[in-house]
Amino acid sequence: MLNEGHAEQKVYLAAGATDLRKSIDGLAALVQEGFHLNPFSPCLFAFCNRQRDKVKLLEWDTAGFWLHYRRLEKGRFQWPEKAHGETVTISRRELRWLLDGLPISQPKAHRKVMARTVI
Repeated sequence: MLNEGHAEQKVYLAAGATDLRKSIDGLAALVQEGFHLNPFSPCLFAFCNRQRDKVKLLEWDTAGFWLHYRRLEKGRFQWPEKAHGETVTISRRELRWLLDGLPISQPKAHRKVMARTVI
C-alpha cells in the first residue's frame, strides 16, 4: 500500500492534466503506451486533473493494482505543467510535499544524507 512503500521507490508524475475518468486499466495503458514505462514495476504513477483538485496514484502490488484517489475540498495541487504526455520523476518525499499542497522544490528542506558510519 501507499504508506508501506520505501523511500527509494520511484514516482512518475504525468505532467499537465490527465482525464481522471480513466480507471485502473486506462491509467495502466497510459503508463505503458504513452510513457513507455512498465505499470507492473515497483513504482508509483501519479495523475492530476485539469482543475488541479484531484489526484490518482496507480501502484502495482504483488497480485493486483492499487488505485489511490484524493480530492481536495479547497485549494489546488501545485502540479508541474509540461507538454501532454511527459513524465517527471520525483521522490516519495517530493510526492508528500505535492500532496500537501506544496511545490516539488523545497529549497529549505534538509538534503538527503548518505551516512556510512556513526561518529
